[in-house]
Formats: sequence, C-alpha cells, structure tokens
Amino acid sequence: MKFGLLQFNSTIGDFATNGRRLLDGYETACQGGADFVAAPELFLCGYPPRDLLLRADFIQQNLQALEQAASGVRETPLCVGFVDRNPNRPGKPLRNSAAILQNGRIVQRIHKSLLPSYDVFDEARYFEPADEVSVFRHRDRKLGITICEDIWNDEDFWPERLYRADPVKDLIAKGADAILNLSASPWHRGKEETRLAMLQKVAADERIPLLQVNSIGANDELIFDGHSVALDHEGKIISMGKGFEEDLLIVDVNSGSAGPERQTDWKWPAGEHQLFSALSLGIGDYVRKCGFKSIVCGLSGGIDSALTAALAVDALGAANVLGVAMPSKFSSEGSLRDAEALAKNLGIRFESIPIEPVVAAMEGQLEKQFSGLARNEAEENIQSRLRGVILMALSNKFGSLVLTTGNKSELSVGYCTLYGDMCGALAVIADVLKTEVYQIARWINRDRVIIPEATITKPPSAELRPNQKDQDSLPDYDILDAILSAYVVQNRSRDEIVARGFDPAIVNDVINKITFSEYKRRQAAPGLKVSPRAFGMGRRVPIAQRFRT
Repeated sequence: MKFGLLQFNSTIGDFATNGRRLLDGYETACQGGADFVAAPELFLCGYPPRDLLLRADFIQQNLQALEQAASGVRETPLCVGFVDRNPNRPGKPLRNSAAILQNGRIVQRIHKSLLPSYDVFDEARYFEPADEVSVFRHRDRKLGITICEDIWNDEDFWPERLYRADPVKDLIAKGADAILNLSASPWHRGKEETRLAMLQKVAADERIPLLQVNSIGANDELIFDGHSVALDHEGKIISMGKGFEEDLLIVDVNSGSAGPERQTDWKWPAGEHQLFSALSLGIGDYVRKCGFKSIVCGLSGGIDSALTAALAVDALGAANVLGVAMPSKFSSEGSLRDAEALAKNLGIRFESIPIEPVVAAMEGQLEKQFSGLARNEAEENIQSRLRGVILMALSNKFGSLVLTTGNKSELSVGYCTLYGDMCGALAVIADVLKTEVYQIARWINRDRVIIPEATITKPPSAELRPNQKDQDSLPDYDILDAILSAYVVQNRSRDEIVARGFDPAIVNDVINKITFSEYKRRQAAPGLKVSPRAFGMGRRVPIAQRFRT
C-alpha cells in the first residue's frame, strides 16, 4: 500500500488557499500511485489558531472548507486535520480532529485523544479529548490514525509520562497494522532528532509500520520543520521528508520502497545549518503571511545585526532588504565600514543616516530638566530610541517591516532599550544566545566571507558611550549563556546553578536582571522560537511579583 504524505505549508485562516493546495497535492500524490493520502494536523485552518477557535464564523468556514475538499476526492482516501464541533455536552465545544474523505464525502472522523497544555500549547483550553480510538479499513490495511501528541506518550521512551492513556497501544489492540500520525510539531534545536528517535522506538517496539506527516512553515513565533517520515516495522527509515521545505513523499510501507529518487541513509545537517534554516523560514513566512514583501534592518556593524540581515536576505532575497546604518559620535569608523561591507557582501540596499544632529536637538530640549545631573543611560538610550524612530519612519513610508536584532542573552538580562533597539515587528534572534550567534556567523562564512571578520572578532559593544564594551555590564557570554540556559530553559534554581560551580555573586546578578527585565520582554516584538523554552508564549512569568529563587 502506497501512502502520499503532503508536507505542505498552511496559513492560519486562509481556508481557500489551504483547501486548494490540499487538493492539488492530493492529485499529484494520486498520479504518483498513492493509495492513501494524508496532510498534517489542523491543516485546513492552520496551526495554532488559538483564540480564533472562539469565533463561530471561523469554525464554520473551516467546516465549509472540509466539505469543499471532500467534493474533490475520489476513491483514493484523503486524511486531513480540521476543527470539528463536539455535539456531546458538557465538555469543550470543539475537537482537534482528522477527517477521512472518500468519493466526495466524509467517511470517518478521528479525534485527538491527548491534548497538551504545556510550553506553547493551549489545546485543553479549546478542545474536548476523544472518547475512544478507532481504525480505518482500506483495502488490506487496518490503519490506526493518531494526531500529534497521541504518539508522544510511549512509556518505554519517556522517563515521565504526562498521560495515563496510550492511543497507539489502544489502536493496536483494535487490530491496527499500521500507524499514521498527523502532526503540527513545533521545532526547536534538537527536536527533529528526539522526534525521530521516539517514533523509531514506537515502531520497533510495536513491530508496526509508522508514518508521520508533519507541518512545515512558520506561524508567528512557532516554526515547523517538516521532516515527515515513514518507518518500517523495525523502526528503520524508509523515507524522510525535507527539513524546513515543502515536500511530498510517496512511500510503499509493504516493500519498504521509497522510490528511486528518495534517500534512506538519513544524516542530520549541522546544528548551525538547522538554526539558520529555521530562522530564515520564520522570517519569510512572518513577512509574507502578514501581507508584506520587504524588510528594513538597522546595521550597527555588530554581529547581531549582521546575522539578522543575512537571514533576511536568505528568506526574502537581497532586493527586498534595506540595511540602515545610523552612526552617532560614539560609533567607530570600523563599525561603519563593517556595516557597509556586510551590505555589499549581501547585495542589499544600504543607507547611512547619521543621528548626531537629532541627538543634539533632543538633548537640547531636555537641557533644563537634566541640568546638574551626570550623564547616564538616559542620554545613551536617546540614541537608541531615535534610531527606532528612523527605522519606523522608513517602515511607514515604504511599507517594509522592521526586524529587531537583539539576541536572547541581551533580552534575558535587559541589555536592550525599550522603544529603541527593541522597536520592530519581529525579533528574529530573540531566542538565540550570543554564543550561538557567533556559531551561526562562522557557519555562514564557511565558504566565503559574508559577515566581515572584524564583526565576528571585535569585542561586542552597543557604542552608546566612549569605549563601551558589553562586558562592562555583563559576564563573559560563555558564562552568561550557561547560567541563562540553566535558569530560563532548564528552570533550575539559584542554588542548583551555584552548585554547578558558578560564582554566587554572578548568578545572583544575572537572576535579578532576568526578573527585573520581565516588563521589557512583555513589550517586545514576537520572537522566533528555536529553543526548548523561549520568552513569549512558552514562558509566562508575572511582572509584578516578589518571588526570589
């Protein structure tokens, strides 16, 4: 039996386009000999729809799109994710569901059993879990269909399980001889390897072929990597979908054949490659799905803005990226040269708009109020905020989105200016630690110099005062990032971090900075999630609170 897996990109609420692309993919898969075709979780409405699920008209259009899709399906079944109503009350009014379409109608509905409510997930807020599981009979197969989280609860793989039920085992008990998983599995660094290992464990333990069709694309903060997969009954890879690209797999799970053009000896790309691909996808989808075509980015000559610009070019093309240098009297000649060199290497448009005249004018306006007081971050931040004003003026005039350039290390400890360098529509590297920024930059330069070498090697500086260096205010980034990983991502306490050998005074200082900067992060642009725990929808900490670890 040949399966067609439609690893396609869907847009939240774009029912017409999602439905049209679904049927186009269905036709292509059928022409390729597929006997059963599947698309990802909630493909028709896009994932995650969040509080659009509270709108009756959204649900109705989603159901109409399902009926329209059914009308285009013939003998070969098509399975697709959608939002179904739950007629059984009390209970949540909706279900996260999959429909099997055949011969112009809906022949079976399958509902998701396990509803995650951790990290970025809010499914228990909207959906009622399935009452039972059921198999779908087609030709000589009894197919067990699961939806994303339903397959993430194998007791032999996870040291701690979140749910009592195991839908896979329940389906096998009902006679399923193959498992299909419709997935919208958000990516973070290393997620693709964990997911594959888990799926292989399930297939091998249960001695059953397993197929997963996973979402591709990005919606707001979340990035979906694809890597759809077909495994044989020993857990060996028959076929693997592309990473961070659309793909259509046609695979025969009986013979283990994936076709002459499909490689089965899968090797993961380098981690920096994966991060770059994910962030590029995140930018491109955010800009296009929001209805824009171009971006504007401040170029300081530093490594963060250089990486952001390089990612933007990969996502949108050089013709759609404008780089803007905004030097002040504290900006070094070297930084301006590096910004120009980067723009030339990337082939993007470049403008230099000195800010010293407007800085002087603003300080003149405040001269009376600031009289007799020493210069401090108030004057420094005027520079940063005026740069934000310039970038937003260019955005308004030319219809380009502004990308912010701050990294996770800075955002964690508040080493950023509210309404200044935090100003923009998307925080591209807000979940990328400074040490990771350097790793990706060196990967970009693996074949030729794109990011100037001086940008990578010089000490990082905000250049808001004479001879300023980041390490005047922060620990070395190797130390800072290790503490941030422990506290923010791993949720470790102060004492646990100190026990790892870190200076208690440094740990205290970093944790205090994280706590006191929460109000800034709450006002930040949405950031692309690439770590297990990112600021934003995956980390919800009160601003006004007095808990100290």
